[in-house]
Amino acid sequence: MFKLENTKKLKSALLSVCLSTLLASSAMASSKEASVDGAVKYPTKDGKYSSYYLNTQNVKNYEIGRTPTKREIAAWNVDVKPDGTGLPEFDMKEGEVVLGSDGKPKKAEGSVELGNELYDAQCAMCHGDFGSGGKGYPTLAGGSKEGLKIQRLNPADENPNPDTPNRTIGSYWPQASTLIWYIRDAMPYAHPKSYTPNQMYAMTAYLLAENGVKIDGKVIEELNKDNFKKVVMPNRDGFYPNIDGPKGVENVKAFYKDPKNFGAITGTRCMTNCGKESVMKIANEITAVVPPYNTAKDLPKEDASKGAASSPAAKAYEKSCAVCHKTDAMGAPAVGAKAAWTKVMEKGMDKVNHNAINGINGMPAKGGAADLTDDQVKEIVKFMVESSK
Repeated sequence: MFKLENTKKLKSALLSVCLSTLLASSAMASSKEASVDGAVKYPTKDGKYSSYYLNTQNVKNYEIGRTPTKREIAAWNVDVKPDGTGLPEFDMKEGEVVLGSDGKPKKAEGSVELGNELYDAQCAMCHGDFGSGGKGYPTLAGGSKEGLKIQRLNPADENPNPDTPNRTIGSYWPQASTLIWYIRDAMPYAHPKSYTPNQMYAMTAYLLAENGVKIDGKVIEELNKDNFKKVVMPNRDGFYPNIDGPKGVENVKAFYKDPKNFGAITGTRCMTNCGKESVMKIANEITAVVPPYNTAKDLPKEDASKGAASSPAAKAYEKSCAVCHKTDAMGAPAVGAKAAWTKVMEKGMDKVNHNAINGINGMPAKGGAADLTDDQVKEIVKFMVESSK
């Protein structure tokens, strides 16, 4: 009897605690602002947030390091925004503005023609001719906004859809500022951040032109800070909610606060037919995913005076190996670096060829160019060794 009475009291006490906790949580939830993802922001109490502890120690008046100079801050403040903020206005070299013959700063600008030359020399080996895609590297051109509606169905379905949306620069990216920022900070692959503002504009101009993007209805021939702001990407309005502008955060909060925006009808929990009436269904439209670009492109004519530079091995090196071996930035021995190749050759030619064919450390088999034969790889290795003596 004693145990039964205490059990009843315990149950009653627990129920009381649970109810009071739920009511308190509900009151807080209804009175607090929603976070960006729509969740509730709960206040902290006694150094705790939910089940996590907060660091409540005083962190004021720390004197570590020194105040950065304006130049140091400018070197890090390099993001490029959709409104053009961060775009270079003048050409730069080694951190200094390039001056013209008149002593005035030279305007930063780049042509599609220059971008084409840069792409063929530094990008085609990975991304394919005209941005058509390479082995393990993304396709940069082609696709269409309508093609994004293609939905890949479960292969186990009765009529599976083998096609997928082709997300490229022209079909997917909403802002051109993302493209030029990425090119400046991450490309070319072997030695990023090496482009001058002129080269950065030129490469961006070429890739936009390959994707059919125009400015004021005209084909792009050259890009600079002024006309870059006029670029309107085909899929500019394809993303939601709108995060741009001073009300971006509020737009996101409002979007996620309404359950109807992501499938639920009433916001109540469910196990079956959840959001059945509001789930958007898009018909599978057959669209041209990749325009009929050429699948092959002649390499630039070599100067006959360069001798070995026009050999098949040299061309294969430029196409498949130069991205890593042109400099030592990737940890690979750079062609022309005598000391580095002398150390490599201590293993003997047979071992060096074996590593080149089968891969070693971070280098994949045949440098990722699986279509090369073993003999072709050996010829490329021979060319690299001979060019480094």
